[in-house]
Amino acid sequence: MALPPLDSPQWNSSLRAFAWGASSITRTVLTMVLFATYLGIGALAHDTKFSLGWTLASTAFVWAGPAQIILITTLGSGATIVQSAIAVTVSAIRLFPMVVSVLPMMRTPQTKRRHLILVAHLTAITLWVECYRFLPHVPRERRLAFIHGLGLGLVTVCLIANTIGYLLAANLTPLLAAGILMLTPLAFLLSTARNCRELADVVALVLGLVLFPLATKLGSGFDILVSGLVAGTIAYGVHWWRRA
Repeated sequence: MALPPLDSPQWNSSLRAFAWGASSITRTVLTMVLFATYLGIGALAHDTKFSLGWTLASTAFVWAGPAQIILITTLGSGATIVQSAIAVTVSAIRLFPMVVSVLPMMRTPQTKRRHLILVAHLTAITLWVECYRFLPHVPRERRLAFIHGLGLGLVTVCLIANTIGYLLAANLTPLLAAGILMLTPLAFLLSTARNCRELADVVALVLGLVLFPLATKLGSGFDILVSGLVAGTIAYGVHWWRRA
């Protein structure tokens, strides 16, 4: 369902703007990507012996797939809470530029800082991408309500996916449970491929996939870092060469 025109009286209500935002989760393919990702996270949490309640709470409060995977795997491997917190914080630094870039799109002269707290928490890759797609079609004074609806709608989808993944992992054979866990890296891979906009993006992704098996043969334990660093450096070189 398309959003109403900017001058439509349907935007007069903040509650209706919230409802438009919540319903917009059906207008983005990234909702399915998130569902698959958090299905896998739910299965991963079950596999590492965390409770369903803890899993749902971590989704609501962390709200970043990679950071949540780091949290579950580090705690599950015996790391301390402080060590896990540091790892999650470092991974979350990547979200800071996203928050800084989208908040000005929602501010009005009447907006107070406390009004932006929930939006800042909800801003992850999916919401950041969709802000640029949806907000130009939403009146500025209703953008906060719209994003609250969109963000909380996405969180709700992920909480449902968590529950389904957790329960499926508890009742399926080990082979099928492992298949659910594979949904997480597959979802990230497909999401990355979908967002490739330039040749350098494609080069980085393809070279990373090609070099990873070779990097694992080094036996250093840094195979992902090595393949990513080499592929990214070559891709940057291609980008620089095309612009020269």
